Amino acid sequence: MVGSMSFHCDLFNLDGRVALITGGSKGLGKAMARGLAECGAGIMICSRHADELEAARAEIAEGLDVRVETRVTDMCDRAEVDALAAETLEKFGRVDILVNNAGSNKPQPIDEIDDAVWDQVVELNLTSIMRLTRALVPQMKERRWGRVIHISSVLGVGSKPGRNVYSATKSALIGLAKASALDLGPHGITVNCIGPGPFLTDLPMSLLSDAEKAEFARMTAVNRWGDPRELAGPAIMLASEAGSYITGEMLLVDGGAFSRAL
Repeated sequence: MVGSMSFHCDLFNLDGRVALITGGSKGLGKAMARGLAECGAGIMICSRHADELEAARAEIAEGLDVRVETRVTDMCDRAEVDALAAETLEKFGRVDILVNNAGSNKPQPIDEIDDAVWDQVVELNLTSIMRLTRALVPQMKERRWGRVIHISSVLGVGSKPGRNVYSATKSALIGLAKASALDLGPHGITVNCIGPGPFLTDLPMSLLSDAEKAEFARMTAVNRWGDPRELAGPAIMLASEAGSYITGEMLLVDGGAFSRAL
């Protein structure tokens, strides 16, 4: 069963590492945080809601001897992003693994895009990621070890009607990762993207009709949506020594959806 997965192997060992996961209070962020914690990493998660963070902290730490900290953070507020980086470094003394997961999708056709919506989604899905990465990379360079993982999307390499701003930002993350990989590779830091396909999280469930949900399942090779726990393995690989020679890449985790020609 997906819910009973456990990750234990020296190649994936993260004892002594510290991971910061944005948007870590639910869905894919929480699943990745739990997986990294199971491999021994100390965890910092953030979101906008204190109650969700407290519940997630208990779930991530359950049965494990790892430190899990939280911070209420609005990733659209640049001062808050800077403060998140500073507080994480103050509490843990280091950040080895950065998972830029926080993001949003507000569909609008190209000729109906509202400037405020565009600015907000670009700020959250792209600018905050650049800013947080910029703040944390210097201390990774000092230790000559680091892992940066941007959560892009299948909609960064394909799209759907109305997903203009979302696809634009998720495509931009792929370009950002490739450029940053070249900047940081000589310093022992890898930078990659994960492109989730249809996963059972609040965001797609709130946006899609029942017919669209069924169509997304049909488009995959496995004829189903993914469980958030199924993204933990790919994240652990890229965050650990198992992924030490993978950088500048976009890893699609989509149940085989892009295997179809039509």
